[in-house]
Amino acid sequence: MNKIPDSELILNNDGSVYHLHLLPTDLADFIITVGDPERVEKIAKHFDKILIKKRNREFYTITGTYKFKHITVISTGIGTDNIDIVFNELNILSSIDLEKRERLATPRKLTIIRLGTSGTLCEDIPIDTMLVSEYAIGLEGLMNFYPINYSKFESDYQKIVMNSLQNKFSFLTPNIVSSSTLLNEKLGEGMLLGTTATCQGFYHPQGRFLWSDKNDSILTALKTISFEGNRVTNFEMETSGILGLARYFGHEATSISLILANRITNEFSVNAEARMEEMIELCLERLLVC
Repeated sequence: MNKIPDSELILNNDGSVYHLHLLPTDLADFIITVGDPERVEKIAKHFDKILIKKRNREFYTITGTYKFKHITVISTGIGTDNIDIVFNELNILSSIDLEKRERLATPRKLTIIRLGTSGTLCEDIPIDTMLVSEYAIGLEGLMNFYPINYSKFESDYQKIVMNSLQNKFSFLTPNIVSSSTLLNEKLGEGMLLGTTATCQGFYHPQGRFLWSDKNDSILTALKTISFEGNRVTNFEMETSGILGLARYFGHEATSISLILANRITNEFSVNAEARMEEMIELCLERLLVC
């Protein structure tokens, strides 16, 4: 095998990957990603044993055991640009011999669950709902750089999305990618299934116009999307990158969101911390059977 050049596979002096500062032995096969570094501790406090704690920039990793199951929790920060870094380096750790700089003949397959927060654009979805992203719409463009195979359903769904956006948002090139059916069945009992739109930012890209009169909001366009009983239920800033890169690298992934804001009724959760704790505990227990 050809060695991967230093400029392409950047390692630190201790041999760890460049941004995450992790070694392959630091990483469990079951990974929970969160956006907020502070949420890493909120999950890891449930662990029986802490094996690894490493932090660099917004990337905070704790690996430990929960009822003897080996789990890594890692913060990604906000946005699919960070997801690009985190998921590439997770795949480096699982598929490359860092000492030899060669791809492993048998890479590890990772199981990845995002636990995050989200807003909804559906009036009938209550605040504090737990929602599994069965599909994600990538509005931010990351997956245009990664060739993956889309199913006919995903391609047809994408055409419907394009038709809904082309009048006011023709500059967007959205993709549709589905999450792991296996993980959704094991983790999502009693949760709402939906389609999550992943946006390029938090303010104007999510229809928050604080500095000018309201322009055409993308939320209005997203609300018109309907395909075979599916509608856009919520929006955030990471899920499409997580699902898309997991497929590209051959890993299993899903995304579970706690709905904090309803943008139609203008409500915001008053029990966010308690409900997030409930979601964490529920998902950790269900992860035991994955």
